[in-house]
Amino acid sequence: MLLIISPLSRNALALLILALTSGVLAAAPVIKDSACLDCHSDKDLYKTNTAGKAVALFVDEAKLRGSIHKTNLCVSCHTDLTADHPDDGVAVKPVNCGACHERHSESYGTSVHGIGHSQGKADAPVCSDCHGSHNVVPPASPESALHYSRLAETCGHCHAQAARDVHDSVHGKALAAGYREAPTCTDCHYEHKIAGLRGNTPLKISADVCSNCHASERINTKFNLPNDRVKSFFNSYHGLAAQYGSTTAANCGSCHGWHKVLPSSDPASTIHSSNLVQTCGTCHPGATENFVHSKIHIDADGEAQALDIGGQINWWVRRVYFVLIFGTIGFMLVHNLLLFIKKVRARHRLKDAVLVRMDVSQRFQHAVLAISFIVLAISGFALKFPESWIGKMMGSNEIVRSWTHRVAGVIMLVAGLYHLYYVVRHKAGRQLVKDLFPVPKDAADLAQNARYLAGLSEQKALVGRFGYAEKMEYWAVVWGTMLMGLTGLMIWFKIEVTQFLPRWALEVATAVHFYEAVLACLAIVVWHFYHVMFDPDVYPINLAAWHGRVTRHWQEDEHPLDHSGTGPGTSEKNQPGSGGPQKP
Repeated sequence: MLLIISPLSRNALALLILALTSGVLAAAPVIKDSACLDCHSDKDLYKTNTAGKAVALFVDEAKLRGSIHKTNLCVSCHTDLTADHPDDGVAVKPVNCGACHERHSESYGTSVHGIGHSQGKADAPVCSDCHGSHNVVPPASPESALHYSRLAETCGHCHAQAARDVHDSVHGKALAAGYREAPTCTDCHYEHKIAGLRGNTPLKISADVCSNCHASERINTKFNLPNDRVKSFFNSYHGLAAQYGSTTAANCGSCHGWHKVLPSSDPASTIHSSNLVQTCGTCHPGATENFVHSKIHIDADGEAQALDIGGQINWWVRRVYFVLIFGTIGFMLVHNLLLFIKKVRARHRLKDAVLVRMDVSQRFQHAVLAISFIVLAISGFALKFPESWIGKMMGSNEIVRSWTHRVAGVIMLVAGLYHLYYVVRHKAGRQLVKDLFPVPKDAADLAQNARYLAGLSEQKALVGRFGYAEKMEYWAVVWGTMLMGLTGLMIWFKIEVTQFLPRWALEVATAVHFYEAVLACLAIVVWHFYHVMFDPDVYPINLAAWHGRVTRHWQEDEHPLDHSGTGPGTSEKNQPGSGGPQKP
């Protein structure tokens, strides 16, 4: 609905708005800074806060004009001020910095300082305690209380002992020497979301705090520090325990200290040889000199000549055992593999494996499908998880992994198209689909087998050429091939797809592609591998996919109603009307 206003009405409306605006402005006159400085330029002006601490109310105009807020009026921050202040006796409310600095204010609110302030703790720091009040300058300025060279002093107003410890530490000395790489308070405890690290998990402290610097190749190289300290810690008992969720395992600070970190050569260091019994004894009561003089940072890959006597012995022990393990287990694997092959070949050379289950074309299609599926599974998960053992097995080259995956996908799609041609143009293919098509009897067979497996019936379902198990697998492969092919092509040709589809369609395709792959791989392992490998009747493997034949016993037990007449050994028991064998 449109509101049409005449020129006369518009003039009246403008006069009304002007009158209302004038009234508001008249009711809230702007207070000049000079009016505030009439009182606050007095250096002796102060008040006592709720914690009983004297708070100076003096405002140095020169510092105010040099701050980043120099263009603001006093009332820009002190929004509750009125022209009657201070005669009205109303105390000025604390400045709400979040009105302009919303994101920083939200982070502060979740910090130990912000939580303490919200709980009414009078000594909990607020913005002005760290940034200053009227003399706020950028942290990069040497005059700022938050400049890296002055940060320990600023935090030391509340954390005096910690500030003294940092000053005496290697970190504090490096800061005093002008090295910005040395950590300051906020490098470990964060800036606005200040975190108290006591009580944090060993993994968080070691991985998220200390490793930020000590895993840096640039910092380690510049200051001639060992490059392996993070890796060797996580290879140790303490590091492994931390990675697997221990909340009591020692972290970096447990041994080196938190604020007063000193080199091991310093007699005051917690890791000096004279203090190790006491340091280790904190977690290991009764620790002795023999106990503490051992490797904490495990360097399994170090050169023997660079290690102490214990390290050299361990170096040789590991290598001797490498030879023993690979030699002994390798011999066992080769021996048993050859024996396994011999027995499988002997078993499947038996004369009763005479019934043809799969013709040459079907075996060829199955082989292409199986090989392409396995390659797709390995390369796909290597792409998704490049840091996994599967990813490392395929090398570090992402191009190799991606093109291996694409080529295998194309082969599977071509195999799928050939199968479509096969089932349309070939009599055997048409019969295959006909026999694999679901029928009402499949539901009855499933119900009968449920009773049989639960022990409620002595008779399992009697099936023909294909039962519900094979039919479920076949149609799952058809559906999965189409779905994986479609989503895979969308991901491959993403630029072309986004010419006519929104970007989120690719994100959906990626999710479908991944989870369908997980579903397919688990189904193959849990369902298909059981029926063709782990079923006691065919263990260790059903070789019908190789030579196409099955034994008369397996055929009569698994598919008693199969009247296809394939193979030279079809018996009367498989003829129509016989009902097939019955197995208790």
